[in-house]
Amino acid sequence: VQLQASGGGLVQAGGSLTLSCAASDRIFNTYAVGWFRQAPGKEREFVASITWNDRTTNYANSAEGRFTISRDIPKSSVYLRMNSLKPDDTALYYCAADHWNSGTSPAEYQYWGQGTLVTVSS
Repeated sequence: VQLQASGGGLVQAGGSLTLSCAASDRIFNTYAVGWFRQAPGKEREFVASITWNDRTTNYANSAEGRFTISRDIPKSSVYLRMNSLKPDDTALYYCAADHWNSGTSPAEYQYWGQGTLVTVSS
């Protein structure tokens, strides 16, 4: 499965962005999907995840209440809506998918997109 992340850009603090993760295969709809981010000089960290049946979503403390993960089955896509953005949210954002896991560790995910850059100015 190939994943294509998009939607990043430059936004002022307090603004919003919606990231998209589109898959090349509809089998993606049976996978759990996670969003991760990596800032310069830092390790890749968990942001949010959603199970294959949308019954469970999980958010990092830093994202809780500001970010929303959702999926569109007909489009084989997963979205990350980010509100109230802060300069600390600046990072390269990756989507990842796995048939079995929906955890918070990057090692749990088999498929990865190429990343989309989010820059939040103060």
